[in-house]
Amino acid sequence: MTYVVTVDALIPKNTPEMDPLQRAGAVALIEDGFASVEAIEGPDGMEVDLLDTIVAVYPGGALLKVFVDAAALEFAEEAVRSVVGELLERSELLADWQIERCEVELHPELAQESLAAADGPDAPPDDLADRKARHTERPTPEDDSDGYDAGARAEMVRGQMLALADELRSFPAVMFGVLDNNDDDEEEDAIEFATSPEAAKLAAGALVYATDILVDELFQDVHTLTEEDTTAAECDGPLCHFEDLPERYALQYDARFARRFLVTLIAMTTRFTDGSFQQLSCVAEELALKLLLTETHVTLEIFGLLDDGVSAALDAFADNVYEDMDHEWLYDDSMDGIDESAVGAALGVAPMAFKAWFTPFNEDRYVHPSAADEPERAAHTGGHA
Repeated sequence: MTYVVTVDALIPKNTPEMDPLQRAGAVALIEDGFASVEAIEGPDGMEVDLLDTIVAVYPGGALLKVFVDAAALEFAEEAVRSVVGELLERSELLADWQIERCEVELHPELAQESLAAADGPDAPPDDLADRKARHTERPTPEDDSDGYDAGARAEMVRGQMLALADELRSFPAVMFGVLDNNDDDEEEDAIEFATSPEAAKLAAGALVYATDILVDELFQDVHTLTEEDTTAAECDGPLCHFEDLPERYALQYDARFARRFLVTLIAMTTRFTDGSFQQLSCVAEELALKLLLTETHVTLEIFGLLDDGVSAALDAFADNVYEDMDHEWLYDDSMDGIDESAVGAALGVAPMAFKAWFTPFNEDRYVHPSAADEPERAAHTGGHA
């Protein structure tokens, strides 16, 4: 069975965070190490096949997704922990890193369902797309009669989101439309349309909650495109998100693009949570944020938590983070090429051609080295000053 093992590897405590050059070096060392491995010896000599790996390095360490074929979950986790530990020890740069987590992530309720169902008539579907659809459906009245408490489940998720809100360190409540208490001159109309602190906190936590879902689903999309060696336009397998990017470029969304886009999302959301975010860096980040906002809305809606206040808070967040909405033109074929036209120049539209998606808007913007590796880079001369 194929398992996806998540590994968190952290740099030593009390050491400076890695700069961009060090992060690029860490990516190369880890990827080269995995490239030399074809199979891993698991417990009791059991062979575990290494199918694919995805590496995302951030200032404080690395997040790895390792796809393996193993007889059991425990074999997969133990084998991956062993090989990652060995790869780290081989490198002078990485030898002191610590493996913080190495596990196959299973939602506890879904894992319990799988164990209870075993091979019986209620066993969850084998197909990943069918399984995802089944578990994201809103519970029906029949489900409620069998003991599913939708209200209790929603309240539990709400509590989890509220607990996660403080992790969104880059954005104070005012970014979600909450009035600044230090301003005594707020107009009456502004007060009437202000977001409540409670709604803003739930919106912030929902963004963090949805980030975890989005990252995992994009990892799965990368694996699907890699396995089929195809593009989003031609892929037979289920894709969670790459079909939601501008359709006109679907033939360009191959496994390499998918990896770069995933790394871009991780780099962006890392800046969201570590307090260092200032501005979106490139077109790819603008599109990644669009996917994250959609995932956040969908997740809140699934659990019945998307009321008018939370929706307004997310709208305010989007308005404050986006400098403009030019990227929406990528979804409108009639606007193709506007960035290269006289009208686009007059409006200050930044280049939006596909080859420019991972190019920083200017020299002050940060794009992860693993994403910004195009040999041909488009110069950005307009917009996003």
